[in-house]
Amino acid sequence: MQPSPKNLLACAAFAAVTIAIAYPAIAHHSTTMFNHASVVTISGTVREVHWTNPHVAIFVFGSVKAGEEPVMWVLEMTSPGNLTRAGGWSRTAIKPGDKVEVTMAPLRDGNKGGALKKITVAERGLTLNADIRDQEGTIKE
Repeated sequence: MQPSPKNLLACAAFAAVTIAIAYPAIAHHSTTMFNHASVVTISGTVREVHWTNPHVAIFVFGSVKAGEEPVMWVLEMTSPGNLTRAGGWSRTAIKPGDKVEVTMAPLRDGNKGGALKKITVAERGLTLNADIRDQEGTIKE
């Protein structure tokens, strides 16, 4: 017995809808690549800010210890929407050329990057927190 074209079309439509619904959950990654039990502080200069979804990224050319050769660090945060709602961030809060001190949870694999926790631009007296759970605890309603 041969399946009818109507049944094939219904099965294909069901499969397409199922994949479309499940894809966002598959596509998103966890934060297990970061060692949240460790905190690293770097000092350096912001080279780039990528204010894009799904995660904001700041590129800092800096070092962990004074006198150490600076390298490029890639620091990841949550989405622009989360940052603006929960902590005073804006697209122009951190700019290329800013001298910063950054506290982060480093990558587990040892590469130069991490999950940004806090960034300070001393010249402007600006400190921004990228830890959403911590930010939510400081919001006054």
